[in-house]
Amino acid sequence: MPGLQLVVAAVLGIQQPVVIPQVAPIVARARAALATLDRLDAFGAIGQLNPQDGLAALAVDGANILHDGQDPTDSLWRAARQALNRADYQRAADLYGELARRYPNTTRAGDALYWAAFALYKNDNLDEARSLLMRQQQRYAKAATLRDGDALLARIQTARAKQGDEDAHRWIIAHAQQSPGDSVKVKPCPSQVDEDDEDDVRVAALNGLLQMDEGNAVPILKKVLARRDACSAALRRKAVFILSQKRTPETEDVLLGVARDDPDPEVRQQAVFWLSQVGSNRAVSALDSILRTATDVELQEKAIFALSQIHNARAGQILRDYAGNERAPGEMREKAIFWLGQQHSPENGAFLRSLYAKVTSEDLKEKVIFSLSQMGGADNARWLMDIALSEPEPVEMRKKALFWAGQTGGNLDELVGLYDRMHNEEMKDQLIFVYSQRHEPAALDKLIQIAKTEQNKDLRKKALFWLGQSHDPRAAQVLLEIINQ
Repeated sequence: MPGLQLVVAAVLGIQQPVVIPQVAPIVARARAALATLDRLDAFGAIGQLNPQDGLAALAVDGANILHDGQDPTDSLWRAARQALNRADYQRAADLYGELARRYPNTTRAGDALYWAAFALYKNDNLDEARSLLMRQQQRYAKAATLRDGDALLARIQTARAKQGDEDAHRWIIAHAQQSPGDSVKVKPCPSQVDEDDEDDVRVAALNGLLQMDEGNAVPILKKVLARRDACSAALRRKAVFILSQKRTPETEDVLLGVARDDPDPEVRQQAVFWLSQVGSNRAVSALDSILRTATDVELQEKAIFALSQIHNARAGQILRDYAGNERAPGEMREKAIFWLGQQHSPENGAFLRSLYAKVTSEDLKEKVIFSLSQMGGADNARWLMDIALSEPEPVEMRKKALFWAGQTGGNLDELVGLYDRMHNEEMKDQLIFVYSQRHEPAALDKLIQIAKTEQNKDLRKKALFWLGQSHDPRAAQVLLEIINQ
């Protein structure tokens, strides 16, 4: 009996000795657990597991029986999930398939078929994967993964079609096309549209068709994007993405039309975003027009981003003009300034340095300082130091310029020498922080000097605090010396 108690305790994770009155019911249930193990082994499931999976399956199955009402599929489900997470797709397919065969009437059976098919798909076993998905559709209409299974089936059919399977090719075309009249008929739509109910099979089929037969796919996509009913908005968004991934002679025209005319704001935004991948003069002109005339702030933001991704002189000039436009919304000007800073061009650097003197908004000034700090370069580093040293500038702007000069590798000798010439306490405080963020010995030397000689107690405390954050033995020695004074 003591030996069996230890087994039960190990399976259940019991740390304390089992009290005698508790033993009898636990022993009975443990024997049932061992019987379950025999059944699992008879089916060959445990034999398919590695030692870790076997222990996990035994522990979970034992726990299921020792706790009434637990799902008996837990052990196989967990072992299969572990195999899938390790990318051991064959083992995962076998275990999920075993679960569906042994427990066909449980909630997990339908989902197990999906995951088994997914594992087989990852292993390029397309025929068997398709067979399992067909079985899921026929027997488990309420499975949580049914829609995922539909989309996976479309990917499998696409892969089969690329291998020359004519039946799969016809399946892809049939599922990509709309029913007769759908392209012009506006269907009734609930007031609350569940966008997740869009036809995932059709989206996957369209994507697959475009990859292998754009001549058939593009006209279908154009029909989808020509719709204007609210119910098809989510489908149109997905169609914009699919079309944008394949450069065709018609891609630009279709995206431009959607960006200008689609009634759904998110569809227009998606089209504007993907126009950045086209990058033609017509696309740049359309983005310029949208930026200047659109009333939708999010659409304007997408246009700014799209222009920033088109690396030609005209797109850059449009962004600079917009950033300098005093009549443009401040928030949008900040976006333009930010993206100008992400392009390390001399023209953008010179423009932003000149723009700083013209703007009065602190938010815009701060954004200019940040953008120039991200561009790098000797001219911009020098400019940041000039702003930091400029007495007429607001202290907050000087502190930000000083911070970014330190963060972006500004000349440390100059930064160290600046402390003794600086009279503003806030700026000295900022310099102490800048030194604390640098890893050169000279920065630590300066902190030590401030901690020992600075007359302002608050500044000395700041230096001592940052020395305390350092792992340099010299900092520890200085702190001990100060403590022992």
